[in-house]
Amino acid sequence: MAVASVLTESLRRTFGGNDAVAGVDLEVAPGEIYGFLGPNGAGKSTTVRMLCTLLRPTSGRAVVAGYDVAEHAQQVRLHIGVALQDAALDPRQSGVELLRLQAKLYGLSRADTEARLADLRALVDIGDQIDDRIGTYSGGMKRRLDLAAALIHNPDVLFLDEPTTGLDPVSRLKVWEEVRHLNQRLGMTIFLTTQYLEEADELCHRVGIIDRGIVVAEGTPEDLKRSVGKDVIIARVDRTDDVERACAAVRRVPGVEKVEQRGDEMSIQTADGAAALSPVAVALDGCGVKVRSLTMRTPTLDDVFLQITGAHLQSDEVPA
Repeated sequence: MAVASVLTESLRRTFGGNDAVAGVDLEVAPGEIYGFLGPNGAGKSTTVRMLCTLLRPTSGRAVVAGYDVAEHAQQVRLHIGVALQDAALDPRQSGVELLRLQAKLYGLSRADTEARLADLRALVDIGDQIDDRIGTYSGGMKRRLDLAAALIHNPDVLFLDEPTTGLDPVSRLKVWEEVRHLNQRLGMTIFLTTQYLEEADELCHRVGIIDRGIVVAEGTPEDLKRSVGKDVIIARVDRTDDVERACAAVRRVPGVEKVEQRGDEMSIQTADGAAALSPVAVALDGCGVKVRSLTMRTPTLDDVFLQITGAHLQSDEVPA
């Protein structure tokens, strides 16, 4: 069995007697994209800073890329790449100057540096702007440059702390493409914190939800969504007095588990909405009911978050 890329056991960090992280147990497999979700103040960024050796754990244990973060911090740093939410970029440098400096700090030879720069040009969408001053870059370009800097030494594990916060939708999609590319082409393990539920759903193989310093749920996005409820098909009919007849017809459809009526609207619960949608439409047509709209809603990660923590996850731009 492969050794975990990230492993924590009862990991804890206190500030002034208060637990920011209150005993976190995680295991991230090699080649996995792991999403870490939580509201502001939940402890996700504090956890990441411990895993990246920027904070020392108060107690417990964390192992990253095979090295204990407290006992072998220098070895951990050589094997990880880190792109934190606030990129510290010198606006007077060019992109290529920053990357060459980063390579030098990691001890890469000149030949290795040039080879890595060529790789990164293809791997991360930097383009010809790499020779321009960083002060002229857009927010999306700065994020991509910061990602390239984190990859210069070809790390085993990449930590991304809210990598798309503040980006426009087009730039966000480009970052998503690059994250997928890194994972699929290089098999890189990626530990991703985010407040964007769609981001976690799109990118992550597994998701952990942290609340008040404790991991309160973990699983694949699909399993977590299925744990909180069924798919729901909403049918709106033309006349309210048709609803009772429509409900009776829909209840006979295989796979339909529950039908509720609210005025001219029917709420139909089923384990597999995609499979039931067409038979429901056929049943409604067969009983002569005129349907104004027929839509399907599946559980979301926000539903999961709401059920577990009692609150919606706010996708604002304030770091946790």
